[in-house]
Amino acid sequence: MRPSVLAMLRRAFTLRCPRCGQSDLFAGWFAMHDACAACGLVFEREQGYFVGAIYVNYAVTAILSLGGAVAIDLAVGVPVWGQLAVACMLAALVPVVFFRYSRSLWLGIDHFVTGTDEAMERRRRRAE
Repeated sequence: MRPSVLAMLRRAFTLRCPRCGQSDLFAGWFAMHDACAACGLVFEREQGYFVGAIYVNYAVTAILSLGGAVAIDLAVGVPVWGQLAVACMLAALVPVVFFRYSRSLWLGIDHFVTGTDEAMERRRRRAE
């Protein structure tokens, strides 16, 4: 059974397994567990699986970097060099801080849209 959108988002932002929501996704800041300790869901199902997470991270970084520079300009009236400094600082920090969440969101989106269990079962049948 697929979780609701809200359950998927809650599990993604708490860095939990997208299927059961019980186990942590990460063993360290950047190191992921191979599979869920509670339900056994394999997180990285194939090489290059997390390329989509890179796109999620890039989109959030672009929005926050540009939006942050524009917001500071509108609020305070910072000159162009100040806007560039803010945008560059955000562009360097946001991808590192958001790395775990982008992977977790990608897992949640994939599980919600494709039904990971169904896709894995189809692959298993094809291999036989």
